[in-house]
Amino acid sequence: MTLNKNSLKLLAAASLLALTSTAFSQAASAPPPSAAKLVLINKLIQLQQPGVENIGRMLLQQPVGGMMQGAGAALQQMPADKREATAKAIETDVRKFVDETVPLMRERGLKLSAAAWTPMIDERFSEDELKQTIAWLESPTSKKYQQLGGEMQQALAQKLVADTRSTVETRLKALEQTIAKHLGMSPKPAAAASAAKK
Repeated sequence: MTLNKNSLKLLAAASLLALTSTAFSQAASAPPPSAAKLVLINKLIQLQQPGVENIGRMLLQQPVGGMMQGAGAALQQMPADKREATAKAIETDVRKFVDETVPLMRERGLKLSAAAWTPMIDERFSEDELKQTIAWLESPTSKKYQQLGGEMQQALAQKLVADTRSTVETRLKALEQTIAKHLGMSPKPAAAASAAKK
């Protein structure tokens, strides 16, 4: 399913409304946390800031990635002498969008995280559990494990790509040919040559 700009705006607005209404309904039905517990909740939320920043990036990756794929396909239909300049212009616009929008998503995410998470954390964690969780997150062992997380993901990604490359590439080529047939287009020469070999 492809989401257009209006669909993305509606989805974002609906998600924000759902988060806000859930936070307000929970806040209205439960007594506010004590001052001491609220300090611990805020500390826990502060420790989650890198994750909040990643959420904003991930929310942008899908629509931007989809646009770039669409642009890549459209570029192939353009005259060869205009492709490079058009590709550079698109890349510049995308970079500008990302440079302007990622900080906005980070800032809004950090502001909204307290409203979205405070009632949930208050409901599910006691003060003692919050202290234990914060102590773990601030411990050298936890920090060491978090640093290893990126390397672990990268190592798995490399092995996964190496292990599935030929299968995925073959399936992608077949899908590309099928889509081209649906659109009444002839397959790309490389795809046609690959199909002929088989």
